[in-house]
Amino acid sequence: MMRSLWSAASGMKGQQKQMDIVAHNLANVNTTGAKAQRAEFQDLLYQTLRAGGAESGDGNMYPTPMQIGLGSRLSATNRIFVQGNVQTTDNPTDLCIQGEGFFQIQMPDGTTGYTRDGSFKIDANRNLVTSDGYPLTEGITFPENATLDSVVISPTGAVSCEVDGQPQDVGQIELARFLNPAGLTAVGKNLFVESAASGEPQVNQPGNDGTGTLLQSCLEMSSVQIVDEMVNMIVSQRAYESNSKAITTSDSMLEIANGLKR
Repeated sequence: MMRSLWSAASGMKGQQKQMDIVAHNLANVNTTGAKAQRAEFQDLLYQTLRAGGAESGDGNMYPTPMQIGLGSRLSATNRIFVQGNVQTTDNPTDLCIQGEGFFQIQMPDGTTGYTRDGSFKIDANRNLVTSDGYPLTEGITFPENATLDSVVISPTGAVSCEVDGQPQDVGQIELARFLNPAGLTAVGKNLFVESAASGEPQVNQPGNDGTGTLLQSCLEMSSVQIVDEMVNMIVSQRAYESNSKAITTSDSMLEIANGLKR
């Protein structure tokens, strides 16, 4: 069987996965704090027909090897943690991280999740929570007689509000940094969890030791660029089409070879 059939088939499978990633990026173009993913590919094994440096006679050697590749495969999906555009919302509980860092979220199972989505709300118990009702690990809770329109969150994460007309400290928001944020595991709902690849979190107040600062009444928008994804879509479509033509051509060549006896 011709190697080109299997090589082209592996290319088509890879481009299908590339389109899955492009579609996911485009679906999250308006997701707060979303980061674009990038497909990365590797070539497969090679069949060596002749090794480089083999004797060619009279003391000479072949300067290059003779190898035929066997296709490609998806090797990784890399999440690009670049800063997204900042949008002003005028909502005092909306927060944007300028620089590195993640908000720390208390998950229902007791573990800690990490997110760049700062669209926080105040629940019935006056806790600062995510859109799914998950609180910050710092446990920011406002007093019953607090004026919620007076909430102030400083660039360094200090939270305060007015209680009976007097300013009162409510808590301190801290951010977590990772040596390899691309190694975090996405679990949906704009949340990530720690993995062996990401390393352990380094928790600091915003603005300390390379940690980003906070912007109140702002949100970080998705880092997905529609134009880039459309170009990736076109490239993937053409690559898929070219691989399918390679399979068709290989099939035609096999048909010709099978008909030689007639």
